[in-house]
Amino acid sequence: MKKTIALVTGGFTGESVISLKSAEVIDSNIDRELFDVYKIIITREHWYYVDESGIKHVIDKNDFSLQIKDKKITFDGVFIGLHGSPGEDGKLQGYFDMVGLPYTTCDAITSAITMNKGYTKAIVNGVKDLHVARSVQLFENHETLSAEILQDLKLPLFVKPNNGGSSIGMSKVKTAEELPEALAKAFKEDSQVLVEEFIKGREFTVGVYKGKEGIKVLPATEIVTSKEFFDFEAKYTAGVTEEITPGRMTADELARVERVVAEAYRKLNCGGVVRIDYILEEGSDNFYFIEVNTVPGQTATSLIPQQVQIAGRTIKDFYTELLEVALK
Repeated sequence: MKKTIALVTGGFTGESVISLKSAEVIDSNIDRELFDVYKIIITREHWYYVDESGIKHVIDKNDFSLQIKDKKITFDGVFIGLHGSPGEDGKLQGYFDMVGLPYTTCDAITSAITMNKGYTKAIVNGVKDLHVARSVQLFENHETLSAEILQDLKLPLFVKPNNGGSSIGMSKVKTAEELPEALAKAFKEDSQVLVEEFIKGREFTVGVYKGKEGIKVLPATEIVTSKEFFDFEAKYTAGVTEEITPGRMTADELARVERVVAEAYRKLNCGGVVRIDYILEEGSDNFYFIEVNTVPGQTATSLIPQQVQIAGRTIKDFYTELLEVALK
């Protein structure tokens, strides 16, 4: 018997445009022989489904159901394809826990913690062979902040909003003069900002997921960008970045990376598919953890679909497995 799935997209942040693009890919690749799918758009004002006639049907938030004519539609589970808040920061997960609906992502606690880059690094620090860059976590901006930062950290630096993804509000700072503007840009996106020392090396990103046989690691992608770093434009504009999958690693590096990212996934108590970004430091090949994205993009230029295909699977089978594990 088919399961009825809500594909949740939209959101409260600038990442909503990416969420809608991800949802298009997800929607077109969920197996319709196994699942009936309703795409639910969430905004601050409304939660709704648009039928084939273009009519909006508002979600009843008391039990996350739809009323279409004389039929009440309830769901067996939720495929969360919503980046940023409230789909990636634990808010939606907490709501679905309260109404008793399973979903395809990390739980509410893990989602909330991993949305905070500083807290995430504190948790994974201690995983064998995992390193983290020296950093400071900031809670307010003021005139002397730049000088205080430069007393503790060495240039160049990355300045980024502590919560959020898609590299919105992120800057690479090479000189002291650039730091105030970078801080202002990051604080415009978030009330907390993370500043960390630049680690020179090769940058990679890898999908990790919980499948029917436990934690699995997808082929890693090496990121070679013409930009200063893997920013919003590099992530979502075709041709700006060269993405090499599988990434160029030795057998020893590959085995170490797979062990480290699987242990980080386990230590953070992740669920569904996540994407872990890391750097192999130049000269040492030390593994430096960057961040984890608990609702990774599924757009036409996103990395998880590429990695799934390189792993020899269809994206339809992959989504089926994520849903079946979530619905257990």
